[in-house]
Amino acid sequence: MPDAKAKLTGKIYPNGPPSEANSARSAYRTARNENSFQRQHSLSTIATGLGDYLENVGLTMTPQKPAYFDAFWDDVRREAEAIPLAPEIVAEPLRTTNDVSVFRVRFTSLDHIRIAGWYCRPTEFSGTLPALLTVPGYQAETRIPSDWAQRGYAVLNVAVRGKLGSNDQFNPGIPNLLTHNIDDRHTYAYRGLYADAWRGLDFLLSLPEVDVARIGMFGSSQSGGLTVVTTALRSEIKAASVGAPFLCGVRDAIGLTDTYPYQEINDYLRVFPDRRDAVMETLGYYDGLNFANKVSCPLIMNIGLRDNVCPPEVGRAVFDAAGAADKTLYPYVDQGHDAGLHLHSPVIAEFFARHLQNAESA
Repeated sequence: MPDAKAKLTGKIYPNGPPSEANSARSAYRTARNENSFQRQHSLSTIATGLGDYLENVGLTMTPQKPAYFDAFWDDVRREAEAIPLAPEIVAEPLRTTNDVSVFRVRFTSLDHIRIAGWYCRPTEFSGTLPALLTVPGYQAETRIPSDWAQRGYAVLNVAVRGKLGSNDQFNPGIPNLLTHNIDDRHTYAYRGLYADAWRGLDFLLSLPEVDVARIGMFGSSQSGGLTVVTTALRSEIKAASVGAPFLCGVRDAIGLTDTYPYQEINDYLRVFPDRRDAVMETLGYYDGLNFANKVSCPLIMNIGLRDNVCPPEVGRAVFDAAGAADKTLYPYVDQGHDAGLHLHSPVIAEFFARHLQNAESA
């Protein structure tokens, strides 16, 4: 392990900051992805704690909330809630089966943008249903979540702005979404994406078949990051499953990986070095690590210890910062950005069954 006690100064250079800490980060990043290093260190560091280990390479991995963080998000929520939801739900007979009814939905979100989604529920049920909310990953489109409906849930997958069905009024494209208006917190793209997830929750709450006391949220990568944020700001979420969370610990993540989407930020700063302070200020308002302490519902998190897209160190930091008393981390050795999903899927199913299907309605 390199001995690098210098901290990054925050100054940006076209080819990266020529500091001891930057070199240490690069060496650490390379070594972390080697099997021999991972087997020696991964479980004893990422899986059990960070501490001085990350301090050596100039990593902070602690929440750094801007001064007006809470007031800013209170204002955004009030603005979104003042807009009528105007929900639409249309049956999709081509996708409906004997077991699962499928619907196309639309509702209005922040900036009066119409948001689409897929809603599924069991074809036959009595009383009310537990519900699940999810959104797609950064580069993914919105799939029909019929598998969860087959398990007895009402489930909504929200096509957040920019995705197919929700891109008529807002479509910066990918790449570009991550840096769209990134130097202004009031117009940054994710202000709308975060609100779209909340409005998806409002849509579920408006449905008579949904038990409002039994709603969970799940997702990985961008969907995992939005799960952290939504769960932190909306107490109606009673259980959350997060995988490889994106847009968390961003200051450090952009130095721990050279892959996209985070590379979009490095590209932007290389071309506009004078905007670094404004960019970092904006990201402070959107960083999931700064929301994590408000996550109070039961939480599970899975990370892949060879993830070169959303660094596992960041996932660990979010998990440590989460305010939930009931939380469990599942670190998967030799797994990348999928965070061991093929191994972890039964864990997620059991988690929601225990907290939502077996829970008594309030």
